[in-house]
Order: sequence, then structure tokens, then C-alpha cells
Amino acid sequence: MSRIRASGTVRTVIDTAPGADRHPGLDLANSVLATPGGTVTDLLDTPAAATAWLAERALIPADAELKEICAGRVRALREAIRGILAAFVQGAPPPAGALETVNATLTRVPTAAELHWDTALGLHRSAPHPTDQVVDHALGVIAADAADLLTGPDAVRLAACDSRPCLRYLLRGGRRQWCSVRCGDRARAARAYARRTATPA
Repeated sequence: MSRIRASGTVRTVIDTAPGADRHPGLDLANSVLATPGGTVTDLLDTPAAATAWLAERALIPADAELKEICAGRVRALREAIRGILAAFVQGAPPPAGALETVNATLTRVPTAAELHWDTALGLHRSAPHPTDQVVDHALGVIAADAADLLTGPDAVRLAACDSRPCLRYLLRGGRRQWCSVRCGDRARAARAYARRTATPA
């Protein structure tokens, strides 16, 4: 784990969870971090942070600039994907609202300029704002990946990190069910402590 300073703030950075390097949907779900002290870090908490996160993954151009309304859409998709992942690993039905959000994102990517009408212009065709187009495309890629992950061969490997209070998800490799070395060390230490302090029957 390391810390970086950006825009006057210090952010916690940990290794990418297994599978998140290949699945942007899983990577987005893991963009909120929790530490044992109760601190939760949202890597998308500002428009600048959301812009940087998407640009670092080549999902939007490096010179793009998201406003809060678009950053909010990124966070909303994240929460929908997290809701579906949580239900999936628990063997429960996914939240209906989460499915609606993912499906709306999948179908929002524009393929043509839509037909509009207003009193000033009459009938006319208009493409979405360029920033909206960029964000629609990026979110469409992420939503499609999440849908493919949840219905594809890797789905059986999906798991929640087994080290509390971690909030991340991963693709299991063997028996490992931790998203990082840090979480694995913490889980092993917690088990060792529990064994040492167990009261004999």
C-alpha cells in the first residue's frame, strides 16, 4: 500500500485486485476503499478524480473534463455493479434497480444523431454533447464488461475479499480470497489473534 498526493489531498493506493486489471467493471466496483480504522476512500469523489480514473484506463481521452453530473453517473454505475456483485457472491437475486441502471447504460451509447423538435428549429437532428458521448461510451464499455463477467466463465471465480472491512471484489485463484497482500496479512493476523485469545471450553 502507498499514498499519493493529488490536488492537495492524499489518496491511499493499493494493488489492483486479481482480475480487475482485465475487467473494467470489476475495477470500477473496487474504486471505493475501506481501511481498518474506518476510513473510506472514494477514488471517484470529485469530477477531477473520476476524469483521472477513466483517463488512466484509456476509457476517455486524456484531455476530457467531466463535470459533476457525469462523475455522478460514473459513481451511480459503480453502485449498481457493486449491488449486483454483492448479490451474486451471496447467491441472491440482484437488485432490480441495479439491473435497470446497467441495462440503461448499455443501451445509452448513441449510434446516430436523434431526431428532435422545438419551436425555434422545428424538426432537426442533434448529436449528444461531445462530453456526454465520451462518458456514454466509457460507461457502456464498463457496463458491457460487467455483464460479460457476471455471465461468462470467470463468474465462478468471483468473490468478495475475505478480509474485513475491505469492500473490494476479486477473481479467486486457488484458495486465495483476498484482494491484496495487505488484506491477506490482516486476515491471517486476525485468525492468529483469535486462536491465541480463544478460551478453552
